[in-house]
Amino acid sequence: MEKKHLVLASGSPRRKELLSQLGYEFSVLVTDVEECKHAQETAEEYVKRLSLDKALAALSLLKDNPSEKQHVASGSDTVVASYLDSETVVLGSDTVVVSQGQVLEKPIDLADSKRMLTQLANERHQVMTAVSVVSEEKQKTEIIITDVWFKPLSEKEIEQYWQTGEPCDKAGSYGIQGLGGRFVTRIEGSYYAVVGLPLFETDQLLQEFL
Repeated sequence: MEKKHLVLASGSPRRKELLSQLGYEFSVLVTDVEECKHAQETAEEYVKRLSLDKALAALSLLKDNPSEKQHVASGSDTVVASYLDSETVVLGSDTVVVSQGQVLEKPIDLADSKRMLTQLANERHQVMTAVSVVSEEKQKTEIIITDVWFKPLSEKEIEQYWQTGEPCDKAGSYGIQGLGGRFVTRIEGSYYAVVGLPLFETDQLLQEFL
């Protein structure tokens, strides 16, 4: 039986690292999927749709260009997803932070980061990560919800954190695996889902496809 070809539909270095941690060999293919929440969508529906859209967009791109290699820059590396066949499996994922009924995505500037972190300070919020695995035959999505508690934050702490550059590309304007971890007093759920890819659930999904 031919070995399955796994493609990660994400340019996130954190997801790439976590998928590698599970021991899988894979290519990376990033597509341009608009991240815009529909007015009537719940946070769960939104993160599930984005996760699935990313996976399906990569599958479609490979299908439309079966012989054309897709070169994608990921950090300092260039990786190649080169073909689609019946053995190709694509993994997509998305993460959002939900606080007081609001979806907090990546901050656009310091003011936006301040708004988010002030809202998260001394409160509980939820991190929702969806993982989608698709092939030409089937598709499946899991959503993992983790509760996270923050300590109180001063304006000075928030400004200093922004200056590190870490919040810029993080949902909710913080990274639990980095300096932002100092703000977290407690979590209930999956730490790795907060980072960007829940290891257990991702592995279970992939075993159904690979």
